[in-house]
Amino acid sequence: MNEYETIFIINNEITDNEKRKVISKIEELITNNGKITKVDNLGTRKLAYEIKKQKVGYYCLIEFNAKPNLICELERLFRITEDVLKFIVVRKED
Repeated sequence: MNEYETIFIINNEITDNEKRKVISKIEELITNNGKITKVDNLGTRKLAYEIKKQKVGYYCLIEFNAKPNLICELERLFRITEDVLKFIVVRKED
């Protein structure tokens, strides 16, 4: 298994409960196919530029261990989740 980290931005206009649902859906996918080592909710921050007419977003960072085939499924989940404004998944160097 490889070490990865993902940071994603959630629409800040949704409720806190809906934000938790989005985060838990992503955590569930990772947990079913790997192991989460760290979750860091960075909170609301101003965006560098407007994304989908939003000027602020809720940031979340997750570090995890997983096999490479999980990454395609994780990115697909990010793309189909409307409340995720932006995301990136990177492999951490050893």
